[in-house]
Amino acid sequence: MVMNKEEKLRKIQDFIGYRFKNEDYLVQSLTTPRLANETGELSYEYLETLGDAVIKLVFILKLYKQGIQDPGKITKIKALLESDNTLKIVANRINLQNFIFKSGNQQIKGTRILADVFEALSGAIFLDSNHNFNLVEEKLINPFYENFDSIINSLVVNIKSELLEFLQGKFKTNVKIKLEYDVSGLAHNPSWIAKNPKILEINTKKELIKLPSIIKSSNFGNKPDAKEDIYLKIMDHLKSRED
Repeated sequence: MVMNKEEKLRKIQDFIGYRFKNEDYLVQSLTTPRLANETGELSYEYLETLGDAVIKLVFILKLYKQGIQDPGKITKIKALLESDNTLKIVANRINLQNFIFKSGNQQIKGTRILADVFEALSGAIFLDSNHNFNLVEEKLINPFYENFDSIINSLVVNIKSELLEFLQGKFKTNVKIKLEYDVSGLAHNPSWIAKNPKILEINTKKELIKLPSIIKSSNFGNKPDAKEDIYLKIMDHLKSRED
């Protein structure tokens, strides 16, 4: 059943649990640039830019509350949380594709329109609520980023996967990364250093490239952070050799 404009506006507000004081913001956030060019209406482009900034701030504050205050780590996690793929997953949870105002047979699937509209919707709520960051977090981030913690915990896995993909493309074979660790300090307050990385071919255990012994992680209070740090350093070293 095809919904008319009024039904779309009513249902999406019911779904996210927020009633707009000015529905023009909502309409704008759901209108694609292509349709706007045809009709002379406002598209989601401005609200997308605003929403992107709002979402960034919400994420930074959430990470800060979780005790993550290292700027580099915040940047990496934030990039993962606000990536097009993550935003598309979140947008699908809201069934945003059913509410978008688009041109004729304009394709939504496979484009970044879903991610754009989610950001625009965040910007629309921010404006309509008189610049209330907390309301954006309450209505859009918390309900639909239900796996927020698991996304953060998967960061090391993603970095390792990216490194393995790079190595397998470089050496045209299956590889594994072998690390050693120095652990010091008290049991309740340990210090972890990942060191002596080796890139090995899985079947033969042959070392594919000799990495400098100076590549090691900084001191961290846990093993995952030490692994993340050394994976990034390995990647930086290998890519610098190709420049």
